[in-house]
Amino acid sequence: MRSTITGIAGAYRFTLLAGAATFALAMPGTAFAQEQDPEVEAPESSNVIIVTASKREQTLQETPISVSVTSGETLENAQIRDVLDLQTVTPSLRVSQLQSASATTFIIRGFGNGDNNFGIEPSVGVFIDGVFRSRSAAALSDLNMVSRIEVLNGPQSTLFGKNASAGVISVVTKEPEYEFGGVVEASYGNYNAIVVRGEVTGPISENIAFSLDGSYNKRDGYARIVNLDEDLSDRNRWSARGQLLIEPSTDFKVRIIGDYGRIDEVCCQVSTLVAGPSAPAVFAVGGALDTNFFSYNTFLSQVPRNTVDNYGGSIQADWNVGNLTVTSITAYRELKNFLDQDVDFTSADVVSELRDQKVDTFTQELRITSDFDGPINFLLGGFYFDESISQDSRLTTGADTRAFFSLLAGNPLVFNGVEAGLGLPQNSIFSPGPLTAEQFSMDNKSWSVFGTVDFEPVDGLVFTAGFNYTDDKKDFALAQQSFDELSNINLVDAFITGATLQNPNLPDVFTRAQFQALPGVVQQQLLAAATNPATNPLLGLTPFQFQPPFLNLPNAVEPGRTQDDQFTYLLRAAYEVSNEVNIYASYATGFKASSINLSRDSRPAFGDYIPGPGRSSFAAPASPITTGGLGVANLTTGSRFAGPEKAEVYEIGMKAQWDGFGFNLALFDQTIKGFQSFLFTGTGFQLNNAGEQSVRGFEVDATINPTDGLVFTFAATHLDPKFNSFDESPVGNLTGARPGGIPAWSLATSATYTLEFGDSGNALVTRVDYAHESNVAINNGLPTFNAALGNTRIFQRETNLVNASMTFKLENGLEIGAWARNLLDDQYIITVFDGVAQAGTVSGYPSQPRTYGGLVRFRF
Repeated sequence: MRSTITGIAGAYRFTLLAGAATFALAMPGTAFAQEQDPEVEAPESSNVIIVTASKREQTLQETPISVSVTSGETLENAQIRDVLDLQTVTPSLRVSQLQSASATTFIIRGFGNGDNNFGIEPSVGVFIDGVFRSRSAAALSDLNMVSRIEVLNGPQSTLFGKNASAGVISVVTKEPEYEFGGVVEASYGNYNAIVVRGEVTGPISENIAFSLDGSYNKRDGYARIVNLDEDLSDRNRWSARGQLLIEPSTDFKVRIIGDYGRIDEVCCQVSTLVAGPSAPAVFAVGGALDTNFFSYNTFLSQVPRNTVDNYGGSIQADWNVGNLTVTSITAYRELKNFLDQDVDFTSADVVSELRDQKVDTFTQELRITSDFDGPINFLLGGFYFDESISQDSRLTTGADTRAFFSLLAGNPLVFNGVEAGLGLPQNSIFSPGPLTAEQFSMDNKSWSVFGTVDFEPVDGLVFTAGFNYTDDKKDFALAQQSFDELSNINLVDAFITGATLQNPNLPDVFTRAQFQALPGVVQQQLLAAATNPATNPLLGLTPFQFQPPFLNLPNAVEPGRTQDDQFTYLLRAAYEVSNEVNIYASYATGFKASSINLSRDSRPAFGDYIPGPGRSSFAAPASPITTGGLGVANLTTGSRFAGPEKAEVYEIGMKAQWDGFGFNLALFDQTIKGFQSFLFTGTGFQLNNAGEQSVRGFEVDATINPTDGLVFTFAATHLDPKFNSFDESPVGNLTGARPGGIPAWSLATSATYTLEFGDSGNALVTRVDYAHESNVAINNGLPTFNAALGNTRIFQRETNLVNASMTFKLENGLEIGAWARNLLDDQYIITVFDGVAQAGTVSGYPSQPRTYGGLVRFRF
């Protein structure tokens, strides 16, 4: 099945699948909740789960927060290997892997960012065992030895010290146990997929336990680089983790964790959806491209490589002192990300990009929690964050670049003439070799204090007030060397210089000061001729000035620093209507500090610099940068950073649990002011604040256990988003429009049946699940492709994923199973973008095809 633009057929398919979903009511092991110990993990049909969504132990039913919980058992049964598959069981969550293995975006309730620029922290905070993973690349390890995963929907800034303005993903792994045991598993599937994982735990002494776990995941690519005869979109990753649990007394516990994960993959498949006017030039220089979007064939000038090394350790100490518990979590992590890839996505050797990035992060959390018998309890804590980021990157011009752009210009000798006219060496424009070299760095220090107070005046009625004060400081430095000869010349200023040299009645003009010294009338006459294509043929070369000189910072005008602070708070009332039903209502605010544009597309803000017509330096109006003599050729304006995000949400909810039936509902009205929008424009990325974006909707899930062994689950999220204000998007004013990429409906359903064979202890577990996202415009238009069409022809996406598994579990611990993901081979567009330096071309990422296999697992 394929979904690009749906119509009657798409609606009919959805009707059929929705009918099946109604029969198999589902959301695999999902419920509204955050942190549970393995020994209290309940079966999928139960709501009796201990969680700490509010950083204190409560049952899931008592937790007055909209949280989806997926148990470790569900992860195994559904063959969910990593966070990319997690969205199939959590309808409020969307996860996308795009340009590389490390470029992953988490989105909750339609809000999320930060996949392709290390200066932009995600709006969705990811925590693994209470430790904040500041970049999505640090959260991509295979899910091994997991107790459960919790997705907290909506702003969570009150209790989470860093960047939770859209929500939180919390991964909780199993603690070491004092009884020796473990699991070994091997799986083999199509595309030669081999997955081996294992875990072992046991005692070292009467008060020290250990655990070790690891995984190895290797698979051939499901796509093919035809001209290089190489696989693409493969899997090649491994991870290892060791833990110690030390309990010198019943009141004191220390958990020490160390882990290492490595990814070394050829990723990711980019397909051509629309071949623009540049396509003939690609073939003319000996390149090729495939316009069958779902052929999974591509043509590239080099094999893309992406390696990620992610490692670190943490120490968590819990000390019970009477009715108080003191918790400390100390962590240090390092992330190294390297990629080298063809970024024009054709086999013409036009341009490639290399990035070498490193992130060092230290975090410290300290909190004290009360458990009094009286009506008042509290939590008070602090969080400290210290991170440094460095990036060395470059663009390289390929052997076909000059010929390719000459053909686009309509004259194979055009650059020879330009070089002669401008006094440049012959064959220097777009010569093979370095195009840019960049050095970026950022240091981020942040601290916060947070707390909550619960007041229970009568049994069952609890009023909660919470707060968080965060102070965040970033110091950043960006430097770039631009080697393209053409981009280093402003074509308006070059014309003015040439005109004055040829006019004996005018003084020669080589600088802005000399131009400004001319009489005003002469200035206007020269400028009028220089900006008119009829008199200045050089202007036709402007589209080929891709990488102009870069204004480094900090400088005398731009300090390269942001400092933000914000007080956020929570107000909530929760009431236990009966032993089976709890209701709540809350209002919360959220915050995410400024994000930095650590890229070659960073530009000074308008006001700090004001460009002249045609980016002329000669005619640039006075501004701090111009007056300070800091201007460079072809300098324009944009953004160095985006200001803070500020969120608020109104929410009411109900949680109910009866024998054999559980039901949870949350209705919300959520707004983010200053949402940090980061969009590709065809030759670069634009970072700015999107005014105000809001979403109204509801989340519902149900669990039905009609008879022993049979569990149906169902979950749905409905979203009605809107740009309340977004005046300066890359595609124009979007105020009042519906944000692209946010489906109105997301469904996740499942049916699980456990057939027990008498008293033998043997059982057959069969599971089928279905995930659906309704038809939606992928974006609000592409800055180049759609702008040329009056913002029409917006591409669509609809997803209908069916997954299935069957496992025969023997009493002796041996398990044999089979599984399939995307069983019906649904095809859809993940996202699209303007072709790189190819106006009119649209590229995109196709969905992953069907995968299937068998496994053997042994528990001991």
